Amino acid sequence: MTTPWQSHSQRLPKILLLVLLLSAATPHLILEAAAAEQDEQQPITLVDCPDKCGNLSIPHPFGMKPGCFREGFQVTCNDSFNPPRAYLAYSGVFQRIVEIHDRLEAGGRYHRDKWIKTQAWELMDISVAKGEARTYAPVSSKCNPYSSVYLYKGLQMRLGEKMSPFLVSATRNALIGVGWRVHPMISSDLWSVPTLNATTTWSASSSPDDTSSNEFSLSCLSDLMGKHFLKFATNGSCSGRGCCLAAFPVEFPVPEFSLWFNSDPPNTMFKTNPCSYGMVVESSWYNFSTPDMYGYEVLPNRFPRGVPLVLDFSILNGSCPAKGQHTPLDYACVSGNSYCANRTSGQGYVCKCWDNYDGNPYIANGCQDIDECKLPDLYPCSTHGVCKNKLGGYDCPCKPGMEGDGKNGTCTDKFPVAARGILGGIGVFFLMAAISFLILLRKEKKKTREFYEKNGGHTLEKAKFIKLFEKEKLKPILKSSNFIGKGGFGEVYKGILDDEQVAVKKPISGSVLENEQFANEVIIQSQVIHRNIVRLIGCCLEVDAPILVYEFLSNGSLNDILHGNNKVPLHLGARLSIAAESADGLVYMHSKTNTKILHGDVKPANILLDDKYAPKISDFGISRLIARDKQHTGSIIGDMSYMDPVYLQTGLLTEKSDVYSFGVVILELISRKKATHSDGGSLVNNFLEAYKKEKKATPLFDKEIAVTEDLEILDSLACIAVECLNLDVDQRPWMTDVAERLLIMDRSRKSQFPLHVPV
Repeated sequence: MTTPWQSHSQRLPKILLLVLLLSAATPHLILEAAAAEQDEQQPITLVDCPDKCGNLSIPHPFGMKPGCFREGFQVTCNDSFNPPRAYLAYSGVFQRIVEIHDRLEAGGRYHRDKWIKTQAWELMDISVAKGEARTYAPVSSKCNPYSSVYLYKGLQMRLGEKMSPFLVSATRNALIGVGWRVHPMISSDLWSVPTLNATTTWSASSSPDDTSSNEFSLSCLSDLMGKHFLKFATNGSCSGRGCCLAAFPVEFPVPEFSLWFNSDPPNTMFKTNPCSYGMVVESSWYNFSTPDMYGYEVLPNRFPRGVPLVLDFSILNGSCPAKGQHTPLDYACVSGNSYCANRTSGQGYVCKCWDNYDGNPYIANGCQDIDECKLPDLYPCSTHGVCKNKLGGYDCPCKPGMEGDGKNGTCTDKFPVAARGILGGIGVFFLMAAISFLILLRKEKKKTREFYEKNGGHTLEKAKFIKLFEKEKLKPILKSSNFIGKGGFGEVYKGILDDEQVAVKKPISGSVLENEQFANEVIIQSQVIHRNIVRLIGCCLEVDAPILVYEFLSNGSLNDILHGNNKVPLHLGARLSIAAESADGLVYMHSKTNTKILHGDVKPANILLDDKYAPKISDFGISRLIARDKQHTGSIIGDMSYMDPVYLQTGLLTEKSDVYSFGVVILELISRKKATHSDGGSLVNNFLEAYKKEKKATPLFDKEIAVTEDLEILDSLACIAVECLNLDVDQRPWMTDVAERLLIMDRSRKSQFPLHVPV
């Protein structure tokens, strides 16, 4: 349970924020806010579609389940590996290793054996932002382990039979050859195999602009021209000495090709340099090392899964819609903050997120704003600037006291030295004021906690039926405009609290018990739940004298109804019901609660009426809450006009003391006269004398109800009152007896006449 004084500590961060804002006026005291936590990972594929195969993310338009991918982008996940591996599953997309063994036989004839192994493209990673997928590609080799034996491992690649969403990236890949003497080449003729020892230089057989032919070839040459030139091979260099490189033309259009060799190492070098290698590989990935030329199948053994090859992908069967044109139903760029771009090579289009947005443009809401302030290397903001993210970009204004542009680092001091000194002085003043405010707040918090503990807060925290209110919440109610009266406990105010109309009772400072005594009495009162007793809602302990919060009764007190300026007509039936129900409430307090509760101040002012004029007893147990050792106690414990004379003499409060006071209340109900008249006469004495002489007090009854047919009931009520006023305590009836007789009279009255309720 959170205590009210603890809530002050929860408000401290707001005060500290105020201090920081005040101190920000001084250039020398500027504090930078910490960066917010990283946004949650955005989805990359459609709903209910798997987005992982092993460690590889599978973003849409790629997918593994039906309905999760666009045509041509299906991926299969092979779970036989640990972790699983992902492969392109599009029909007609494959890699084929063609292994050829040529050997020179007796008589100068060559014998050839041929094996073919087809495998799917294994994916390394996918980038929808770049529109590319990185795959593994095998390393081709040509080995001469013996002077008369040649072993080829050539590569054939196919990316689609007619139309394919994939093309080998001309800008991201290169043809690389490694060996003492090697001439690798790629050809658009998928099924051609060059003859041995050919010396033809390979080149494009037609211009890229010539659309009548799709034939294309590319090659490079590495030649050390003898063992004495091996020293020219240099690590990291593919300039034709041990390693060669050929870049693809930008217009490289081939969806399928073969990789072969057109040269072989001389027989004199086969023992130390038995193999040459060729590979189509990501341009910046391979770093040549001279040991790669020595040994048997060095590169294939080092990269058993293959080397990285970059494929561009695009959405086929369409192009970007023209401005103002409706997008087709199968349009792929479905995310907001995205746009379409036609492929510069190949067919189709790709989808991109706008600048300063990132994510997957192929799914709804896939492109999200980038927080540039978290990426200072890409989006600069100088040390004198304050980075502020915004949709579609960011701002970098200079810090307070400076001017310029933080993005390009041109922030300079805005104020001269004298002005900065004055501003700094103002900042120090505000800082000192804020620190002083914090010190006062801390003292106030300590004082509040002390009041809370002194008033039994730790005991009341465990109570189930009582609410603990903060003093700040009650301040709007404790205004002079809300004042409605003053009672034995102190001043009473009305107001709204938690959408409920309440009566707030503020005691005289220092007039109530302290610590657990007060807390235990409040707990007892909060457990009293009866239809004719005012409900105690809660209290505030953060003040010197605890404040009590009760339910509010709209029709005021019985004293107001009987004797106020605007008297309300009350028929005998209504008065009888008020007396019977009030007596029932007192019986509950005396004998039906876990702890006997004595009211100590029963009078019409403490009997409140709800909107249906049903009575509810208030201020019960007040005498037990009041500290007896205070000088003003005698004037506020109870009203002398209703107080039991025996109690006044002995100081002992009993149930019979409340019975005496209730007898006076009955007299006021049937006479509509105050217990003490302004002329000094006594209502009690007048009734007792009349009853002693004639056993009746008809002249004293309220003329409004003193009708012939009701005189018998009035006499019975007067008789009950006189019994309650007996100076011999033992001769007074118990409250249970009084309540039972009144309830019988009330029921009898209601059975004869309808209940009259004041209008």
